[in-house]
Amino acid sequence: MTPEHDIFDRRLLVARRNRAADGAADHDFLLTRVADDLMERLGAIKRRFPVALNLGAQHGVLGRRVRQLPGVEFVIDMEPAPRLLAQCEGPRVQADEEALPFADRSLDLVVSGLALHLVNDLPGTLLQVRRALKPDGLLLAAMLGGTTLHELRTALLAAEEELEGGASPRVAPFADVRDLGALLQRAGFALPVADAETVTVTYAHPLALMRELRAMGATNVLRQRRKAPLRRATLARALQVYAERFGRAGSRIPATFEIITLTAWAPHESQQKPLQPGTAKTRLADALGTREQPAGERARPGGSRS
Repeated sequence: MTPEHDIFDRRLLVARRNRAADGAADHDFLLTRVADDLMERLGAIKRRFPVALNLGAQHGVLGRRVRQLPGVEFVIDMEPAPRLLAQCEGPRVQADEEALPFADRSLDLVVSGLALHLVNDLPGTLLQVRRALKPDGLLLAAMLGGTTLHELRTALLAAEEELEGGASPRVAPFADVRDLGALLQRAGFALPVADAETVTVTYAHPLALMRELRAMGATNVLRQRRKAPLRRATLARALQVYAERFGRAGSRIPATFEIITLTAWAPHESQQKPLQPGTAKTRLADALGTREQPAGERARPGGSRS
């Protein structure tokens, strides 16, 4: 992997998730929300998924929900952190999300809750998922998007620039929803859709947010992070900036989480396909009730453009 694509320290991520494993169930509000949403989406799809994979399972919240769905017979939880994986139920595989140990065309469904935004090679991971899916198999995944924790990022950057003359990356660079649909297409998926939802959670104090992120095993794992701890003066200034710029009535502060949901299918001949150019049976001009104008023809003054 080239250095510019080696963004996250995956070993450190596993170590921090292992440390947070004992209290994972006490701080899984966001994962639970994602699991509820993915189950609602799956419930609207009337078909069977005999073999399913929960990719980046954490402590198994999503896997337990998937096992309750009609038409799902076998669910595998896959997670790189062994102490989290030990809390999952049923078949389990310890493996990294960047290296799927599954044969081509062996899975009917792949779900993932809040794991894919921390892989270094997202296009490669999506390609592996597509190959592991059977034709007409489904990928349904939720990941964090670009506006996540923008308040915390802003406060930390402002404090470091003011007091230390420069800033280091403190919050991960998350993907933009506009780019993810294109990534799904590049990986060979059919019917790709990426949609985003913003969830805002309030805390009594910025420190309460930071403590929860630590309890979730979601602290900074960027390779280019500054290794020295944040100085007390810089932290104090960051907390002040956070409250000044984003504080709400009642002295609470908001934290934004952008959740991007990916829906895509492994190609199959039965799926809808776009029409070939020239095969439409109805003229667009007729449908719009307007006059067709040849390309290059200039509209007359006072007239309408079609």
